[in-house]
Amino acid sequence: MLEGAKLIGAGAATVALAGAAVGIGNVFSSLIYSVARNPSLAKQLFGYAILGFALTEAIALFALMMAFLILFVF
Repeated sequence: MLEGAKLIGAGAATVALAGAAVGIGNVFSSLIYSVARNPSLAKQLFGYAILGFALTEAIALFALMMAFLILFVF
């Protein structure tokens, strides 16, 4: 019973990885759209996109860490 609950919890935690993938896709699609509208701001927009990517990826890494904690620690 406990093993099944651990697997369900880890699976639910990995759903956040799909959300992070969608978020990263949104960040870079917005970058492409913004550069297409105003190419002179490409360098500044790229810096903002990398910041958005890093923050979104951090959430994905936290979700992965939680999944591993659920599986192997508890």
